Amino acid sequence: MDKNAKIYIAGHRGLVGSAILRNLQAHGYKQLITRTHAELDLTRQEATETLFAKEKPDYVFLAAAKVGGIHANNGYPADFIASNLAIQSNVINAAYCNSVKRLLFLGSSCIYPRLAAQPLKEESLLTGPLEATNRPYALAKIAGIEMCWSYNRQYGTRFLAAMPTNLYGPGDNYHPDDSHVIPALIRKFHEAKQAKALTVSVWGTGTPRREFMYSEDMADACIFLMNLPDDTFNTLLGSEEAATGIFMPPVVNIGVGEDLTIRELAATVKSVVGYSGEIEFDSTKPDGTPRKLMDVKRLTALGWRAPTAFDQGLRNAYKDALTTGGIGHHGHE
Repeated sequence: MDKNAKIYIAGHRGLVGSAILRNLQAHGYKQLITRTHAELDLTRQEATETLFAKEKPDYVFLAAAKVGGIHANNGYPADFIASNLAIQSNVINAAYCNSVKRLLFLGSSCIYPRLAAQPLKEESLLTGPLEATNRPYALAKIAGIEMCWSYNRQYGTRFLAAMPTNLYGPGDNYHPDDSHVIPALIRKFHEAKQAKALTVSVWGTGTPRREFMYSEDMADACIFLMNLPDDTFNTLLGSEEAATGIFMPPVVNIGVGEDLTIRELAATVKSVVGYSGEIEFDSTKPDGTPRKLMDVKRLTALGWRAPTAFDQGLRNAYKDALTTGGIGHHGHE
């Protein structure tokens, strides 16, 4: 990507998009296009098309999405599938209509079957049933991958999908009901420390294994992918399955390639926050998928590895949450 190329970051205020925006700014990209949700509702086709026709971006990072944890996914399934299908359909089609050079569609590890072989390989897509708690969101993301793949086949576009593992970092969502596991735990332990509570209750049994990646590292991987030479980038854009019989979606997993139990995670967050009480596990609450570890061989073969150690990333995230008001005495309900 030329430093003067026009780059649109859809969803630049979210955890993923804000990290991508910071990385692009740090690397000296000058013409960055952003719109807040108030300025542009990407679920509206006409508004989305108007933006693309006006700005004519060369590259697009599609990080805009409706996201949330188990609680939010369970509570609002219609919102999750409808909003995400609309956003990605509008952006991907507008990118094609306006001759965008490359598009990176950001998905999530929940696209893979609930009981897929570990670590999760890109070609495990569509090989089994999904986790019920986030199926509407996962199906929307799978449709986005298929849309990128279909446009690549039919129109010769160069649309790639990146599937990050569980992310945490600056600008995370610390809402008590709608947050993911790391911000939820940071908030819980912080509030317990403030209140001098004797115990902290953590959802589930503590036995599921999860992989976590610092959001700044994820952004670095995304920009690395978008800067690959043409011949390398083209090999990632999905197979011509009907002709070759090979099923290889235009997907690259982004992760660290190692995981830990929720019990180990809770202990690490407790230590980083400086909470001195006890942890109790509430086994009446759902565990979610037993294990989710990404196979990152495709990414490492291209020459990229995550640089940030987990405890260092957590310290950074906690510091950011305290300084930006993500958590504190009042949080941001």
